[in-house]
Amino acid sequence: MTDQNHLKSLRKRTRAVHAGTRRSQYGEVSEAIFLTQGFVYDSAEAAEARFIETGPDEFIYGRYGNPTVAMFEDRIASLEGAEDAFATASGMAAVNAALVSMLRAGDHVVAARALFGSCLYILEEVLTRYGVEVSFVDGTDLSQWEAAIRPGTKAVFFESISNPTLEVIDIAAVSRLAHAVGALVIVDNVFATPVFQDTLGLGADVVVYSATKHIDGQGRCLGGVILGSKQYIRKVVEPYLKHTGGAMSPFNAWVMLKSLETVDLRCRAQAQSAQRIAEALEGMPGLSRVIFPGLPSHPHHALARAQMETGGTVIALEIAGGQAAAFRFLNALKIVAISNNLGDAKSIITHPATTTHQRLTEEQRQGLGITRGLVRLSVGLEDAEDLIADLSTALDAARGA
Repeated sequence: MTDQNHLKSLRKRTRAVHAGTRRSQYGEVSEAIFLTQGFVYDSAEAAEARFIETGPDEFIYGRYGNPTVAMFEDRIASLEGAEDAFATASGMAAVNAALVSMLRAGDHVVAARALFGSCLYILEEVLTRYGVEVSFVDGTDLSQWEAAIRPGTKAVFFESISNPTLEVIDIAAVSRLAHAVGALVIVDNVFATPVFQDTLGLGADVVVYSATKHIDGQGRCLGGVILGSKQYIRKVVEPYLKHTGGAMSPFNAWVMLKSLETVDLRCRAQAQSAQRIAEALEGMPGLSRVIFPGLPSHPHHALARAQMETGGTVIALEIAGGQAAAFRFLNALKIVAISNNLGDAKSIITHPATTTHQRLTEEQRQGLGITRGLVRLSVGLEDAEDLIADLSTALDAARGA
């Protein structure tokens, strides 16, 4: 059996393989899937005792917890450097639970305005419907955070790298402002991945992931996870999710658990290719802009270098000629697939204005920099030179060359 205490002193890649492992009496090498809704007790007294206080390796019901799900939670918590984690059915279930579980009518939240469309929906529609006041700011402008955060603000929420325009937010600076008034800092860290950034170490209190993205990394399952202190996870998040039913399934947890074994290798390979592709495409005919935190031309390049190990795995491309040219570009691609996911082993491209952010008004999209020519490229594990050739050929098609 792996010594879990010893693992705490080891590096991320080792923890990603071994942390959280529980073995049955059979001594299996690959972690077991416990596909069960409930659990049996030795006696009525044992059942009563477990409902009063669940032990560290005891379970009651699949909605409350499961051995396979617990292994995934323990492993991702070790990788992130968090005290605890709760796995959810999807990334949006994680975002929703992280916010709703801690907020009440009359509370105040400050959020960056550059967010994934569904995150905006939760902040603009769900929270406000129940009496929570939400203020939006330009996440890259610290003066706006300072003006919006006030005594009584309960939480701030932002994506460490925004979707899809790749703005980079100063986690440490925003955290200092939030903590000065006792506000909780909740960060959606999907684009930075669990590999490249110590988000909690930079000052965040809570980190949220769509495990559907880089954590699975192979387009198979939905999932999400919330990471933070044991107090927040077990006293705030867990009661909410236990009673509202947003728990991760054991099968999906097993997929995510096995994917964590290779997440470091995959993300590093993808980030290396993304850097190579961004450098090759910058200045290429047919492109108005290449937006990538790893490029010196990115307005937040210095901050990205300070916060992250790499520029990440996602590139935004501004196709000259607007939507018509962008569609010609997309339709000419042979390797890169048109889809709305990211973080996959396969390279995926998205036209945000007509898909992930289509519910926004044209004015809102323009304010966020989501033009009709913008496309979001998630770089996969294919050979970088093959991807550059595919993208170059598609740019020629977009220009009518």
